[in-house]
Amino acid sequence: MLNFANEMSQPLAERLRPRTLDEYIGQQHLVGPGAVLRQMIESGRISSFILWGPPGVGKTTLAQIIAHRLETPFYTLSAVTSGVKDVRDVIEKAQKGRFFNEASPILFIDEIHRFSKSQQDSLLGAVERGVVTLIGATTENPSFEVIRPLLSRCQLYVLKSLEKDDLLQLLHRAITTDVVLKERQIELKETGALLRYSGGDARKLLNILELVVEAEPNEPVVLCDDIVVARLQQNPLAYDKDGEMHYDIISAFIKSIRGSDPDAALYWMARMIEGGEDPQFIARRMVISASEDIGLANPNALLLANAAFDTVMKIGWPEARIALAECCVYLATSPKSNSAYLGIDAALALVRETGNQPVPLPLRNAPTKLMKDLGYHDGYKYPHDFPGHFTTQQYLPDELTDRRLWHAQHSPSEQKLYERMVNYWGKRFEE
Repeated sequence: MLNFANEMSQPLAERLRPRTLDEYIGQQHLVGPGAVLRQMIESGRISSFILWGPPGVGKTTLAQIIAHRLETPFYTLSAVTSGVKDVRDVIEKAQKGRFFNEASPILFIDEIHRFSKSQQDSLLGAVERGVVTLIGATTENPSFEVIRPLLSRCQLYVLKSLEKDDLLQLLHRAITTDVVLKERQIELKETGALLRYSGGDARKLLNILELVVEAEPNEPVVLCDDIVVARLQQNPLAYDKDGEMHYDIISAFIKSIRGSDPDAALYWMARMIEGGEDPQFIARRMVISASEDIGLANPNALLLANAAFDTVMKIGWPEARIALAECCVYLATSPKSNSAYLGIDAALALVRETGNQPVPLPLRNAPTKLMKDLGYHDGYKYPHDFPGHFTTQQYLPDELTDRRLWHAQHSPSEQKLYERMVNYWGKRFEE
């Protein structure tokens, strides 16, 4: 009776936590029939690995299933509350408690990306010698957050956000099998808002379900989108400005502009706005995009991007969203050229390759008599003294006179610049 009361007091997400792989929902690429983790678990011997995926997709649950399945000591540490001393204490216990020929104890570290370098270093020797088998869980990209020596000793398995069918299966399981919910008359009339607000996160889905059901005193409980939205009244979007999704979404935004898709660019910008992104960050990224991806194909793009940034600074939300949207659509629909971007990178590479080449004497400044006597500025041709404000002369260092760095990409605007260069320089610019 006491155990039943304890279970009743637990949150729904904890009451429904799977205990076996057969109860586990999602991640079939890892735990489905014949999949790598299922084979490893069923064999009874596992190697160190790291589970990487967004919140609420089953990382901790999977570690607990392994703990229940394997007959080996299982230690748990949280990177939020544990220090180097805690790690060393667990490793010492694992060494003392292990018998000859027995499988290594398992050490599960939740949020391993929060471990400092020294904390991760303290794990290395034990993992390498097989004193413990490490299972780490992280929501952040391990290649950025986990030190390379530790990452090289672990397999990496990527968990995905739960799909619609997975979430619907979980909803029906909750309603029909949970000790509390199955006593209520619950009808799933609509599930769109539930799925949208959950964002592929099983824990969030169950928390929302529990909150909405508890707020409805009458029977039957009819779950529809309007009721879910009314009960929550909060921003459902998963957008951590310091997390990986932040970088994924800004990457999608810039690539949509580069790929000339205004609809996608507006969508990803809306995701950032709804997620609470700093509008100045969005504006700065569009200034960069105007230079990098549009460039000389439409020089006005940089002017508009700067104007949009200035508008954001002057008027703020919510009106600034209109200026950002105008700039976003303009950039996405503009012709594209990265010739200036490639040109400066080629120039930087040439400088690193050839070092400090001397400036040709005609191009040097000659503010003193000595400099003039040494030939500084001697022979320089002032372009404005010639027809068309141009005359041929050498501007590159002697050893680099034949090098080309800027290559026109022949967009309508850039074609005019290219033709002017061919007219001025002849074969040097012909391609």
